[in-house]
Amino acid sequence: MRVRVRNHVNPLSPAFSVLRGRRPDIPRGMPVEVEVGCADAQFLFERAARCPDRFYVGLEIREELVDAVNRRATDEGVPVCAVFCNANEHLRELFDPESISRIYINFPDPWFKRRHRKRRMVDAGLARDCARALAGGGELFVQTDVWDVALDALAAFDGVLDNRAGEWSFWKQGNPFGATSWRERQCAARGRPVWRLLFDKPA
Repeated sequence: MRVRVRNHVNPLSPAFSVLRGRRPDIPRGMPVEVEVGCADAQFLFERAARCPDRFYVGLEIREELVDAVNRRATDEGVPVCAVFCNANEHLRELFDPESISRIYINFPDPWFKRRHRKRRMVDAGLARDCARALAGGGELFVQTDVWDVALDALAAFDGVLDNRAGEWSFWKQGNPFGATSWRERQCAARGRPVWRLLFDKPA
């Protein structure tokens, strides 16, 4: 699935301050996995193929991608849906406390320029909202090929959730979930390092 979309949108724009997407219609009793910033949701489609007894929700700020993901999910009949939202603003509106079994943050936009760093998705507020939404025993997995973003994520989540690799340490055992995003495949093909973090919420 290839859709022509803008590579970047400003998440601080007033246009993204109000939730315009709908809360996902989650089948009762199904564990829920959420990808924050899902893009084309290739990662979630691979997860659904591997574990079809779960429900997969992608949060995405580019509406064109949301529409494309939902069309593909309908066409293929798989338990995947995308929601048009700004995750930093709307995670609490979309999910009840302790309702998510696993959260993925795959290669968030680095916003390299110093004046744009305030637009980065991973921050203390997102960490608190993720911890609230995760069920006891739930997991949060972060991947990035940008060192500064990896440090941002480590600082945001360490202490809020339990770091499975140990305090202030990165997960060094690869991606354990049997799905790869487009960016992860590109990094593997080019030999780029990827920093990973795996956190637990105490049961």
